[in-house]
Amino acid sequence: MRPWLIAGLILAVDQLTKFVVAAAFHPGESLPLVPGALHLTYVQNTGAAFGLLKGAQVLFIVLSLAVIAWIARQFLAERPLTATALWAYALVLGGAAGNLIDRLRFGYVVDFIDVRVWPVFNLGDSAITIGVALLIWRALATKR
Repeated sequence: MRPWLIAGLILAVDQLTKFVVAAAFHPGESLPLVPGALHLTYVQNTGAAFGLLKGAQVLFIVLSLAVIAWIARQFLAERPLTATALWAYALVLGGAAGNLIDRLRFGYVVDFIDVRVWPVFNLGDSAITIGVALLIWRALATKR
């Protein structure tokens, strides 16, 4: 599968799920799926991951654009990338683009996955986290 397609699918699913939640819920409204363990909770997050640095939208927009540009450069470089690197970059790209779109459209990121012991997050956040974890794992495995 091509990395641009993977990133595009992640972006599409991220935006679709956020649209559905925002259309069905009021901010702060929650629906227990597994009571006490998994809820859908609509949050308008003006901060970064875990709600840190609330209100620093310009900083997050600039950082997102920088990450997206760097990943595009990685994809377009002449050297071949491993399958792990391609997946990792595609996951980060799709998630970052989804959250950037939210920031530009609304001034906040739509979050809705609530596991009760962690700040509320979205599918784009999950993709970014998995992608970064893959990059770290790859870097550590390469050093060995």
